[in-house]
Formats: sequence, structure tokens, C-alpha cells
Amino acid sequence: MADATINKRIRLRIPTDYHQEPVISRLVSQYGLIINIRAALLAANAVGDGWFDLDLQGTAAQVENGLAYLQELELEIWDENKVGNW
Repeated sequence: MADATINKRIRLRIPTDYHQEPVISRLVSQYGLIINIRAALLAANAVGDGWFDLDLQGTAAQVENGLAYLQELELEIWDENKVGNW
């Protein structure tokens, strides 16, 4: 069952330093995840941080590797299962 598809909901804070970086695109291209953006706040000329509410879909390994990538970037991640509905 290692190839079973799982879903994980997260909220991801995007600091201004990363506004021009393809963070979500890399989750798809490098980690094979299917991403659904449930909500977002990130303006083209934003002065402050932005955020995304994401549904991540993939194998457990793909999801874990994608989350590890986000953690390597030192992005703030909230797990919906741990904080409830926001």
C-alpha cells in the first residue's frame, strides 16, 4: 500500500523573499504532487507575507518529501489536522 494516494491540507506562509519563487510549481514538478489551491492571499505588488491554503495529493512519500522541501526553505506550515479549520 506504499503507493496509496493520500490527501493533506496545509496552510503555507510565503514571506516576501519568496514571492517570485516557483515554490508551488516545484511541489508539482519535482515531487509529483497534485495541488489544489483552496484559498490564497498574495498580491502582485505585495509588501507583506502571503499565504496559501493547499490540498496536497500524492503518495505518503511524495507528500513527506514535498513537506520536507518546504521546511528546508524554512517556510511556516500549519497542518489543518493539528489546528482545526481556519
